[in-house]
Amino acid sequence: MSVDSLTTTIRDALAEAGRLKVDAHQIGADADLYSAGLTSHATVNVVLELEDTLDIEIPDELLVKSTFASVDALQAALAPLVEE
Repeated sequence: MSVDSLTTTIRDALAEAGRLKVDAHQIGADADLYSAGLTSHATVNVVLELEDTLDIEIPDELLVKSTFASVDALQAALAPLVEE
């Protein structure tokens, strides 16, 4: 999967399940998603959305706040999982 395609998938999942106060497709790649309204509950929904869409299981060690800090952080964490 290309970086652009993964980034779009992440933004789609954030738009669908992230309950952000801003448009997930317009937020900066390095913008703080928690400041944009992401909550711990919404993070669980984003995880489920990403796992379903990408047909992956996100390992427990990636289920930490820093993984979901920004679109860039999510992309960096998920890229190795979708390349396998």
